[in-house]
Amino acid sequence: MSASQAIDRGSRPKYFAATWSLTKVRMLLAMRNRTFFFFSLMMPMLFLIALVIFVGRHGGFISEYALGDLLTLTVMGSFWGLSVQLVTFREQGILRRFRLAPIGAGPLLASSILSNYVMTLPTLFVEILVCRWVLHIQNWGNPWAIFLLITFGSAAFSAFGLIIASVTNTMQETQLINQLIWLGFLFLSGATVPLSLMPMWIRRAALFMPATYLAAGLQTSTTNTVNFFDLATDLLGLAVSLWVAFEISRRLFRWEPEAKVPGRAKLWVIAAMIPFFVFGAYENLHGHLLDHIDQTLNFHSIAASQPTRPALPAQAEIPPQLSNLR
Repeated sequence: MSASQAIDRGSRPKYFAATWSLTKVRMLLAMRNRTFFFFSLMMPMLFLIALVIFVGRHGGFISEYALGDLLTLTVMGSFWGLSVQLVTFREQGILRRFRLAPIGAGPLLASSILSNYVMTLPTLFVEILVCRWVLHIQNWGNPWAIFLLITFGSAAFSAFGLIIASVTNTMQETQLINQLIWLGFLFLSGATVPLSLMPMWIRRAALFMPATYLAAGLQTSTTNTVNFFDLATDLLGLAVSLWVAFEISRRLFRWEPEAKVPGRAKLWVIAAMIPFFVFGAYENLHGHLLDHIDQTLNFHSIAASQPTRPALPAQAEIPPQLSNLR
């Protein structure tokens, strides 16, 4: 067994120490990667600017439901930027330099997830503050549920990006697969078009997608229309998918650009979806996720239909000079 394999499978202190050291290096490298910087940092800000412009033209009011969609889009962007960054490192020979150190694939991939999470948190925090103070969000929703969904969601979608980087051989192939997956996440998860407005067969098919659980969880958490225990399915699905996707990407990881993955290895991507096949089948037969999605949209529609009126100070509704005219 090599030194890298020893750390990859060895004691936890060495594993965590190697992961943290690599995390700091990966954050520095990520800031130099234009593609990662755009998809992980700039694109969420563009979504926020577009939302500010849209709200400004419609009275300057936004509901917590839209905040859940905005956070979902930001978290889902993790898989795109991370997969492109890792493939770029492999093509440029940067991963070959990492291999000279006594580390395995496990710490390197874990540092990718952790560094992406740390760099995404400030973006999400800025989005929440802007929606709260500039766009007049009424309340904070369920902060603990939002935090957990962001944490597990960012890690899970980062792990999906690691799988894509592990099974693709070129940057062109990576971008093609990313675009196909991104379009599915974007339009079939409820983050852009509410699932309640779609035909029933699309709604039932969406229950097999990981993005649906993230979007539904953040929408209900920001509007606080369900309690914390109702999000157990969303959190469990994201956590199981994180573990499966990370293990698959670790086994298929390649250091050298010359090492090609056979076509049948791409079937491992389907294996990462097995937890959501199980959860999707359960939700279609016995679950209540679609009911919660409808309930959240109804709550949003009722809140948006009620005009906001500034409260007048006490004893100032009728001036004292006019009170005798009655």
